[in-house]
Amino acid sequence: MTTRAPFGSWPSPISAASLVATSTPVGSPRFVGDSIWWLEGRPAEGGRFTVVADGEPHRELVPAPYNVRSRVHEYGGSAWAPVGDGSGDALVFANFADQRVYLHTGDGTTALTPASVPDQDAPADPRLRFAEFTASWRDGEVLAVCEDHTGEEIERYIVAIPLDGSAADDVAALRRVTPSSRFAAYPRVSPDGTRIAWISWEHPQMPWDGTVLHVGDVDDAGPATGVRDIAGSTTESVLQPEWLDAGSLAFISDRSGWWNLYGQVPEPGSEARPLCPRAEEFAEPLWQIGSTWYQVLDDGRILAAHGTHGMRLAVLDPATGVLEDLDLQLTHAVPSGVRRTGDAPRTGLEVLTVSQSATEGAGIRLVDVDAGSLQTVRRALDELPAAGALPTGEAMDFPGSDGAVVHANVYAPALAGHAGPEGELPPFVAFVHGGPTGQARIGLSLPIAYYTSRGIGVVDVNYAGSSGFGRAYRDRLKGQWGVADVADTVAVMRGLVDAGIADPKHLAIEGGSAGGWTTLACLVNTDAFAAGISRYGVADLEALVADTHDFEAHYMESLVGPWPEARELYAERAPINHVDQLDCPVLLLQGDEDRVVPPNQSRLFADALAAKGIEHAYVLFAGEQHGFRKAANIVRAQELSLAFYAHVFGFTADVEPIELTRGTGAGA
Repeated sequence: MTTRAPFGSWPSPISAASLVATSTPVGSPRFVGDSIWWLEGRPAEGGRFTVVADGEPHRELVPAPYNVRSRVHEYGGSAWAPVGDGSGDALVFANFADQRVYLHTGDGTTALTPASVPDQDAPADPRLRFAEFTASWRDGEVLAVCEDHTGEEIERYIVAIPLDGSAADDVAALRRVTPSSRFAAYPRVSPDGTRIAWISWEHPQMPWDGTVLHVGDVDDAGPATGVRDIAGSTTESVLQPEWLDAGSLAFISDRSGWWNLYGQVPEPGSEARPLCPRAEEFAEPLWQIGSTWYQVLDDGRILAAHGTHGMRLAVLDPATGVLEDLDLQLTHAVPSGVRRTGDAPRTGLEVLTVSQSATEGAGIRLVDVDAGSLQTVRRALDELPAAGALPTGEAMDFPGSDGAVVHANVYAPALAGHAGPEGELPPFVAFVHGGPTGQARIGLSLPIAYYTSRGIGVVDVNYAGSSGFGRAYRDRLKGQWGVADVADTVAVMRGLVDAGIADPKHLAIEGGSAGGWTTLACLVNTDAFAAGISRYGVADLEALVADTHDFEAHYMESLVGPWPEARELYAERAPINHVDQLDCPVLLLQGDEDRVVPPNQSRLFADALAAKGIEHAYVLFAGEQHGFRKAANIVRAQELSLAFYAHVFGFTADVEPIELTRGTGAGA
């Protein structure tokens, strides 16, 4: 029997508290000896991350108060690595608070790099930061990318850190291995230990615009010599070099318009050979340092992730270009490690993946390549919601205003035994991902199910600039941020209305970071939406240019135009300068320690809304950076969002009502 009830008011079993009570961020898995270790978040401990080992029960290896998280490029990534075979629980990691590298063993935790906070009585940003560790480099040393803020200009280079702790009080004991550049990533040592490969790039490029692959000769004492450029340029993005053997490299390049795999002998005059040319992506934008999308197998084959709407795993024979997909029930998967099982000659192959399932969500899974079977190592969701409360995502294409196809994933309201009032259409919320080079992928998402199980539809929009659909699709946003993304999002919403899927009077939009920018730009430039929620979103481009971090210091030049020559265009695009065109309620959610999009962005927009008398709420979350990690704040932000839609669309929700203001006060 079907119960009809107003959209938004269905009795969902998914609470905001369940988003964190049953959700544990996991990633960065490694095979360590016979064990599997991975990075695991602790939302209830202020968002701290630790390293965990498998077993019954799982063992936490890095104790509080240590927080395994790097600040290289501010977005971090690749913040730990095992040392040796994992015996004695030995590993190195970057600690978030001071960004020092520590060696942890069963005997305790000791610092390996010097303290670099200028004033311990008034803590500031650490001047030395480290990530992407390679512990198999040389006996007694670990390689890492070093981000160095000690000079007049920020520089990054590959450094060798002694494991004996001699650099803990002596910065001179850190040995530079590669020349400095503005950005560096992917230190990869050849199997014979004589050469090192890495990539670098300079301002104003972002790593998806253009990078250069270098190779140099190394020994046990000095920096790399004979450094030569192998591939890449300011208009070619090269990612993840890996040694196929002592004399040849594999890497990913988008020279064809798609991130594809190539092989090359790293010598002067050699040419890169495409290993599997396809109109598909074999990589994603390098937002987090150390991201990988393929693994080289011991028999010369390559286990790779590839696709457009999400990535699937396949085994590539580089000699023939034959790519054989693994038949796995996953909507997205990237490999994180491989190992042989059994005794020769009857060995098998196991692969660790960070993957997404439409029914079980994100997690770490072990794949038996020969059997094609999956084993869950650690799900991000400790408890799965009832199947009847989960939506089914559908990838849909919509005609864009410029003739291009716009990609989106549509999730209709779904709760077993419930439907909306006869003859009514549901409200729909456009989710706008960040980046703006991110990608919305189909999979189990509790934030989406939180809405759809209450009768609110969600459409996850892959607007111009999104990854997964080739360089030309990414480049549609060049110089058009605040224009093409807005047009694409509105085109998707109009497509839903025209198809009779969504109520045209009950459309909303929300997003974080760059998605917050598109949210605000849509609200001030169109009349398509009745409400919007911006989470740590950009509102003022001039303020962002003046107050952002080094990784994105020149990002606006490709998204908008050269600064300061295009100052008038920056002012024209900024939502903060067009609040007079906005006439719908807005909810602004912001972390007070955000260095990527500082709090003044949301504060200024809230002040402008108050000056115009528009209903709004501005909520500042203490102790949060760019993205909310504390359990209580995640819950509060989700409940505020639902309460906001209930207020605007007029339904009864199972959360405390929100208090909006038209004046200068900020209520929640």
